[in-house]
Amino acid sequence: MEKEEKIYVSVVVPVLNEEENIVELHERIYNSLSQNKWPFEIIYVNDGSTDQTQTILEKLYKTHPNVRVIELAVNCGQHLALMKGFEKAKGDIVITIDADLQNPPEEIPKLIEKIEEGYEVVGTYRKKRKDSIFRRIPSYFANRITSYLTGVKLRDYGCMLRAYRREVVNYMNMCGDTTTFIPVLANTFAKKIAEIEIEHEERKRGKTKYSLFKLLRLNFDIVTNFSIFPIQFIGFTGVIIAVLGLLFAIFLFVRRLIVGPEVEGIFTLFAILFFFIGVQILALGIIGEYVGRIYMEVKKRPRYIVKKELL
Repeated sequence: MEKEEKIYVSVVVPVLNEEENIVELHERIYNSLSQNKWPFEIIYVNDGSTDQTQTILEKLYKTHPNVRVIELAVNCGQHLALMKGFEKAKGDIVITIDADLQNPPEEIPKLIEKIEEGYEVVGTYRKKRKDSIFRRIPSYFANRITSYLTGVKLRDYGCMLRAYRREVVNYMNMCGDTTTFIPVLANTFAKKIAEIEIEHEERKRGKTKYSLFKLLRLNFDIVTNFSIFPIQFIGFTGVIIAVLGLLFAIFLFVRRLIVGPEVEGIFTLFAILFFFIGVQILALGIIGEYVGRIYMEVKKRPRYIVKKELL
């Protein structure tokens, strides 16, 4: 296939230190797409790998004319790496997939068939998920919260094997956020959204790039990037606490008039005081998170720096 040929399917793969998986991943993606004779391209975005990933990718580029390679100078994160891949993708349908082989590339045709039914975004949920319980439980609550905040109820926002129509990708490319979460961002530009079940495999080689802390951080990013609910909740909570504090002050004043001066209950007062202080610190932290994001945006620093492009 010549590189100038009209592309129907673009597969964008963010890669970080996956030297043990790249060759098998590419073979499985290539075979999955070749069987259906779709004109396609595979775009690998090397997100600052420090192993032999880039060397392997460059070899694939030289031997496969439908391979594109983008090397970022430093690690920018999975979703910004995908955004860079979206900028170069030419396909009418754009597929995203992780490089760890936990989401089988053989499932890609299912997503394309679903998109061809007229959907703009097709998400996936993992059948019999093979991750540990320490990842499944936070993921469960994150999916429930994300569905509530976005108004789009999906079972699995964390599975990155997803499909997007060209128009949705174009809309996402117009966004200049320094932090983002693509599954939620795409849903803000789409009306017809579907979700299908796919197989899930255990990671056989390499290490996961998402620790428990990074997962929690990612979920917090989702909330603060796509909703002002935390700020609204703080305001509502502040009103309730202010009213309760006023009522408690009136109670203490009346009690003093009836009972007179006393020292009993001082520890209760301290407990209430510490509670109020804790709420204030939490509120300041959440507000500070929003202010920090505004600060990062107004600096207008580049979201990523490209070291090399092989297109």
